Amino acid sequence: MLIIFGGLPGVGKSTIAKKLAATLKAVYLRIDTIEQAIKDASKIGGQQIEVTAEGYIAACAIAKDNLELGLTVITDSVNPVEITRTQYRKTATDSNSRFFEVEIICSDRNKHKERVEMRSTSIPDFKLPSWQDVLSKEYETWQTKQLSIDTAHTTPQEAVNIIMSKIKLE
Repeated sequence: MLIIFGGLPGVGKSTIAKKLAATLKAVYLRIDTIEQAIKDASKIGGQQIEVTAEGYIAACAIAKDNLELGLTVITDSVNPVEITRTQYRKTATDSNSRFFEVEIICSDRNKHKERVEMRSTSIPDFKLPSWQDVLSKEYETWQTKQLSIDTAHTTPQEAVNIIMSKIKLE
């Protein structure tokens, strides 16, 4: 199964996705990590490149390899546009796997802003977005998501429990 996360930066999706991956012993693919690795590798050849779709393309390829082995894969990304969401779904179906889409939101604007401004990262050289970056981020409305979780009212562990109960029903 491919579990596809999405949501704006700072809503708590990485925290939830990591907890879920640990619970399921699933492969965890974080776009931020993949994209930073691509940027770091590009520096070896000279000038650092601007990463656009490369991280998502790499994540889909790695997800496909692992899905074909029968492993559960969790993708953790903003996943802001329908084209990436469609590609994740195609990756699952091309691998004869199910998929489950989870959008993480934070309906409390003040909490969301505080999380964005207070968070840190474990990815070396990764630049976290500012609150203004988050506000100006392109983010299309989801058309097909199977679950939405609001972290303004749900703890990470509660979110994991909700997701676990839903994927068992699928």
